[in-house]
Amino acid sequence: MSSIEIPNYKSLSIKHLVLDYNGTIAKDGILIENVKVLLQTLCQEFKIYVITADTFGSVHQQLEGINVTVIVISSSDHTQEKAAFIENLGAVHCAAIGNGNNDAKMLERAAVGIALLGDEGLCTTTFLKSDLVCKNIEDALELFIHKKRLIATLRA
Repeated sequence: MSSIEIPNYKSLSIKHLVLDYNGTIAKDGILIENVKVLLQTLCQEFKIYVITADTFGSVHQQLEGINVTVIVISSSDHTQEKAAFIENLGAVHCAAIGNGNNDAKMLERAAVGIALLGDEGLCTTTFLKSDLVCKNIEDALELFIHKKRLIATLRA
């Protein structure tokens, strides 16, 4: 668990990183370069979940050998399923990263929600429900390695 005190904002006790797959850590079903190394570093401190509909059917193969838990969602309401997953983990201990419309409630419920403006774009609803926006997944993941970056962005 990582405790992060953000002045005049909130105290975070993050145990879980919950990541969307396509558009967030992958492009067209292929893991984005450098993400594997970052995930391997982060899994030493956090329990990492990748939650996806697995549109391209590649998530298990792409994440093979990385200590993450893959959650393939299958309901007719992916938005609610992702939000419920955060709630079941204990939202107060979760950081979530995503870019799509179906990530909005997940980011809103997490202790810290990061919207990603990557190659696939960023849904405006998700943008508005997030705590902060990053331009790429590397920058977003590095916030949890170099925590002073997160503090500098969110403190009031």
